[in-house]
Amino acid sequence: MMIEDFEGTNYGDWKVTGDAFGAAPAHGTLPHQMAVDGFLGDGFASSYHGGDGSIGTLTSPSFKVARKYIHFLIGGGGFAGKTCMNLLCDGKVVRTATGLNTQPGGSEHLDWQGWDVQALEGKSVVLEIVDQATGGWGHISIDQIVQTDRHLAGMIQNDVELPLKVAQRYFNLPVKNGATKRTLRLMVDGKNEREFQIELADAKPDWWAFMDVSAFHGRAVVLQADKLPEYSLGLKQIEQADVIKDGQNIYHEALRPQFHFSPRRGWNNDPNGMVFYQGEYQLFFQHNPYGWNWDNMHWGHAASRDLVHWTERPEALYPDALGMIYSGSAVVDWHNTSGFGRNGQPPIVLIYTAAGDQFSQCLAYSTDGGKTFTKYAGNPVVPQITGGNRDPKVFWHEPSKHWVMVLWVEKDKRNTIHFLTSANLKDWKVASESDDFFECPDFFELPVDGNPANKKWVLTAASSEYKLGTFDGEKFIAETPKLPGVRSDAFYAAQTYSDIPASDGRRIQIGWLRAPSPGMPFNQCMTVPLELKLMTTPEGVRLARLPVAELAKLRSGTKELGIFSLNAGDPNPLAKVSGERLELRAEFEPGAAGEVDFNLRGLSVSYDAAHQELIVNGHRAPAPLRGGRQRLIVYVDRTASEVFASDGLTYVPLPFLPKAADQNLSVQVKGGSAKFDALKIYQLKSIWK
Repeated sequence: MMIEDFEGTNYGDWKVTGDAFGAAPAHGTLPHQMAVDGFLGDGFASSYHGGDGSIGTLTSPSFKVARKYIHFLIGGGGFAGKTCMNLLCDGKVVRTATGLNTQPGGSEHLDWQGWDVQALEGKSVVLEIVDQATGGWGHISIDQIVQTDRHLAGMIQNDVELPLKVAQRYFNLPVKNGATKRTLRLMVDGKNEREFQIELADAKPDWWAFMDVSAFHGRAVVLQADKLPEYSLGLKQIEQADVIKDGQNIYHEALRPQFHFSPRRGWNNDPNGMVFYQGEYQLFFQHNPYGWNWDNMHWGHAASRDLVHWTERPEALYPDALGMIYSGSAVVDWHNTSGFGRNGQPPIVLIYTAAGDQFSQCLAYSTDGGKTFTKYAGNPVVPQITGGNRDPKVFWHEPSKHWVMVLWVEKDKRNTIHFLTSANLKDWKVASESDDFFECPDFFELPVDGNPANKKWVLTAASSEYKLGTFDGEKFIAETPKLPGVRSDAFYAAQTYSDIPASDGRRIQIGWLRAPSPGMPFNQCMTVPLELKLMTTPEGVRLARLPVAELAKLRSGTKELGIFSLNAGDPNPLAKVSGERLELRAEFEPGAAGEVDFNLRGLSVSYDAAHQELIVNGHRAPAPLRGGRQRLIVYVDRTASEVFASDGLTYVPLPFLPKAADQNLSVQVKGGSAKFDALKIYQLKSIWK
């Protein structure tokens, strides 16, 4: 039984004194107030009109106690008798509740409180909301006052159902970051077709996730929620539409990376299933479509024809009875060894980990060029071996004429890499083991210095550390110790493309770039595509990474300084250059210079000549001169930076949030001079339409 929800344009028959409560309910955060959340609907009573210095009261008309409990949402100051809501009977305070805060650093969140009023049943009472405090937290917020026979602990309901008929493409779902996670299910003809955790907004959402329900068009479905508060608006706010709600600005949000792939909505982490087929680079990725943080692992899907511009497609793989969809790889089964192909068309086969009570390896396949995928009825094809095991990397080994799976397996509390073989992608046997690598393995062969007669196999994993060696189709023999990879914890779980045509010949890699987008309805992004090479160095053969050549098509404006020398104290040669999305390329001989320092929109990139180290925002990495020169490439985007040095032997990707107004650039020398053979600054176009 509702007493008051403050959804009106004024306070109705409630009596107002003073100026604290204004003339009407608040409809969100008031001027100079911290962000308010937890209220239901659009309005709530707030005594912050005029700030903490205002005082006043808000008093209800008389009503009779007709239920066992009175519950309400309350926030604001926690000063007894001064920032509170009182229940009065015969003019006396018989129940009272205060807000939640008295010290700096508190939250404006409204939370449930309640009173047991069984002893007052049948009596006439009045509610009085009081603000008599004028210092910090000198205000009170109240919403959703109800009479109920449920105890506060009993207000949580299981299996709350919302029947719907699917008439449009999407169900738009309200999300409140940090809210209690609810289990949401989509039931079709009594079958659970979708199940996931979501921070369902009981009141005003922070953003809207979307569920593509086009596969069920015209059918009656039921959305079912667990552990939903009795007065939650979560299910009631769900909307059907053919567009993503609040999606008119997708790809142009303030913190949307402009040349790094990120999903339209939700969280992404590991790249998965990277395969090239019929002119398209397929990119699958770990995706939580319904939250800003990790959970609900699906395989999201995007495709590109140039490694630069990406089109996001519907989810490729949804969680099922075997578990969430963890990382894996993809291949084109050119000889149809699996039997999944149709009408002479080779299938694209996804190999992934199903993460449930057991961790098993499974297959899905596409016969329409990667638009839709069908899970193999015989899954799993590799049951759990022992402990944790996941992230299968699969490829065809031509000399042995069989498939190879490289799989992380936790064995006897050790990290191992298992090598399995198969003739048909369905039936697998363990061939050998190797130690020392943790999750997301990748395994490929590369020529040394471009010489096809001298090749090495590279075994790497999530951290990007790697070993070089030989492989006979079943066993890897390492010829090096574990070598350091990318010089940054922001780079993780990278994978390389399979089925790149021999005419291209590149080994192309994309990694997860751990670069948050705070306040956005999406989170994290991918690195730019990278070309991998093996190069001979004084320390031996080493792996190098450089951005793919296709990125050059993003260049729009160019500033080229040519050959020049720069001495300590010289004016900044980039003083008249500015830009938002940037690529810098520099080649210089540091000479006696102590440091060559670049600053790009606040990103500090320095080269310490004495120690031959690269320093990116204080993060140091070895970067040897090659032929007496240093060659730098720097990319700056809205949430991330990527820096390459020493012809790609050093690579430092980092999260970076430049200030929107800061588009200044500079270069200077400390402690000597430097000779520049080239210095170019490119403005970059967005990859998004």
